[in-house]
Amino acid sequence: MTPLLALTATLVAYQAAIRVNRRGGGHPLLNPVLLAIIALGALLALTGVKYRDYFQGAQSINLLLGPAVVALAVPLHRQLSSVRRSAPAVLSALAIGSLAAIGSAVAISQALGASASTVLSLAPKSATAAVAIGISRQLGGVPSLTAALTISTGIIGAILGPGLLARLKVHDERAAGLALGVASHGIGTARALQIGEALGAFAGLGLALNALATPLLLGVLDALHLLPHHP
Repeated sequence: MTPLLALTATLVAYQAAIRVNRRGGGHPLLNPVLLAIIALGALLALTGVKYRDYFQGAQSINLLLGPAVVALAVPLHRQLSSVRRSAPAVLSALAIGSLAAIGSAVAISQALGASASTVLSLAPKSATAAVAIGISRQLGGVPSLTAALTISTGIIGAILGPGLLARLKVHDERAAGLALGVASHGIGTARALQIGEALGAFAGLGLALNALATPLLLGVLDALHLLPHHP
């Protein structure tokens, strides 16, 4: 697949997914990322194009990830005074959330009998994709599996997160946004921004801080031999 064709297919699929989401009233199950993945997967299956060839063709889209993450600083800057007032609570929630994300992934996968490489691939799933893949590679996991798990985590968090937080009566936008960002990184943050600016700002903060905290925490856990042995 040529770069132009891969790029065009990706942009068309995502734009179509956004329209479907809007016509559906922004329903969480009509998440644009999920719909675009389904559409592109169907296209590759029908045309017989290998994912590796598609990814190489659409790789130029990765260049936009950096500016997209930086753009999250705009709503965060507008909420800067609120962030400063909430700093102690934010750091406490970050530590608990990051450890919970890592610990639950490791414990559940080990309880289900997953291999060491699978456990190590799951451990960084709540960090943003680029960070999670790098961590997985360093720990001895499978980067491609980590990428799929990270995207799945983001989609599930974006679909279920807002409703679950509402049921738990978490009405503070700062707490809800931070939870979405820490648990479901960029995809959850995108959903948070659709709901409200303050929610999105704290989700972006959670995303950024968790991207820093996850490798540090996993490094400590690995040094303490609390992670499976490298395969």
